[in-house]
Amino acid sequence: MSSSAVAAHTLVFAAGLAMVVGALASAIRTMVVPRALPAIIARFVFSGVRQLLRVLGGRSKNYERRDRAMAYFAPLRLILLPAMWLTMALAGYTAMYWGLGSVSLRGAFTLSGSSLLTLGSDPAPALPEHALSFTEAACGVGLLALLITYLPSQYATFNRREVAVALLEVRAGTPPSGPNMIERYHRINWDGGLTQVWKDWETWFADLEESHTSVPALSFFRSPRPERSWVTAAGAVLDAASLRASTMDAARDPEAELCVRAGYVALRRIADFFRISHDPDPAPDAPISISREEYDEVCARLEKVGVALKLDRDQAWRDFAGWRVNYDRVLVELAGLTMAPHAPWSSDRAPGSRPPPLFAHIPGKKR
Repeated sequence: MSSSAVAAHTLVFAAGLAMVVGALASAIRTMVVPRALPAIIARFVFSGVRQLLRVLGGRSKNYERRDRAMAYFAPLRLILLPAMWLTMALAGYTAMYWGLGSVSLRGAFTLSGSSLLTLGSDPAPALPEHALSFTEAACGVGLLALLITYLPSQYATFNRREVAVALLEVRAGTPPSGPNMIERYHRINWDGGLTQVWKDWETWFADLEESHTSVPALSFFRSPRPERSWVTAAGAVLDAASLRASTMDAARDPEAELCVRAGYVALRRIADFFRISHDPDPAPDAPISISREEYDEVCARLEKVGVALKLDRDQAWRDFAGWRVNYDRVLVELAGLTMAPHAPWSSDRAPGSRPPPLFAHIPGKKR
């Protein structure tokens, strides 16, 4: 073999090795490492599937049609991503077999497919190919094993999230709303029951932060019913807790304040992954997406059903805005990103849905 041929084979072998290492690194970052790390391969699949579904129905003015189309987004991504990893491994090992110089390109492809899928029908002709075939078989089995364990864990987390979202319909209506929750608890004469709600949702927010930053695809798993969304549910609970902490004339409830903090911390961490800009320490009087008129309308409605509110409405408004400003922007942006259904004070003022960024922001690095 001439020196130029040796150089070509060596280059192809190196390219194949890089492709296999890239596929394995992407799989480890996506399915093993317990934190959100950027994986370019996953991002390309992610963006490609989203754009396809947007063409098929995601841009429709009819929400039901958009929801039906986008319901396939996360499942398709989960199916296509392992297929991409396996395809890269197949191509990479084909290049490495050919790069060793003892088999033709067709023979390299056949040997790679047989090893990756553990068919065992094409024995390698020499020791180097034998060694590579063993590593490829281990690679294929490992990727499939990761997928088998990965899917159940994702759906278990999804189900845990959706149980709380479904239960919220009883407390906050459809679409969910913070004022609705306060009104319903008052009507059944159980204002004290809200304290348990804050505790439960503080735990829910902590779980949300851990799961949706470790596995960002969960953010796009849509609820079983089109009118529900984890984003609008979070907004309803946070607004109810903010109204309780700022506007209701009752003894201070620290659990409501802790719930708000747990909520905005969780939403900010998720927003950071998707490069949604926000002020990490907003001023209490910074603008929010809710107007004073909207706030006064809610106060009038609550007073009408007998909810005791603070007399100094101006101060109550400033207090409410001071709580809301902590999560206002990230809530509205996440509602747009996930194409959440219409809900007051959240998705009803979200910007037009935008695709997620191809390259995620790594928390702690400059943007």
